Amino acid sequence: MFSPRDADLERGWPGRIEGERVIQLAAQTLQSFFSGGGRAREHAEFALDDVVLRAPVLHPPSVRNFEGLEFRFSNPASIYGPGDEIPYPASSKELTYGLQLGAVIGAEGVIGGFTILNDWRARDLSPAKDTDFATSIGPVVATQDELGDAMVVRINGEEAERRSLGEAAHSWQAIVDCAAENTRLLPGDLIGVGAAGSKRKLEPGDVVELEVVGIGVLRNRIGRVRRTQ
Repeated sequence: MFSPRDADLERGWPGRIEGERVIQLAAQTLQSFFSGGGRAREHAEFALDDVVLRAPVLHPPSVRNFEGLEFRFSNPASIYGPGDEIPYPASSKELTYGLQLGAVIGAEGVIGGFTILNDWRARDLSPAKDTDFATSIGPVVATQDELGDAMVVRINGEEAERRSLGEAAHSWQAIVDCAAENTRLLPGDLIGVGAAGSKRKLEPGDVVELEVVGIGVLRNRIGRVRRTQ
């Protein structure tokens, strides 16, 4: 999803990146694009420098975070995109990041593409609330053949972690089968796969960059402590 820098759009438009251009597609959301068979008419064309990339899926039906073949649900109402500020959760002093490769479900319960998913976690909150406050995704959705092998984390410009996509213990088919057991996957469902997450504590003002070759860099700044309601 993207929006022109000179337009104040709440959700943006689906588009296809070709080199230094973004081509607007005639679909309301990525979910509707997948539901339409992955085809859509082309509209306007923009220079990549003239647009802002947004979360590829603004309102996913569900978010599952896998560790092995076990998963937990995260809050689909707390999705952030590239460049968004992540509010520091109230009552926490142990905010950490979680580097994951995220699969976006397309039509008929199969994977439509891949993005980066940051599974933010407040480790000193209860299991029901430790990931409830934020999940960030982006900057784009790529096909599996476009992915490289390197996954890199930088905090305030310094490399903090480097992993390989080849370290996954289970195939994507096994993960999707597990997620779909006794239920139905919908277009736009997110499935994140990665390690248990970092133990490095983050502070307000820190800038966290997650990079996967072929997808790009998902960059977020940690904001001030969220005020309690």
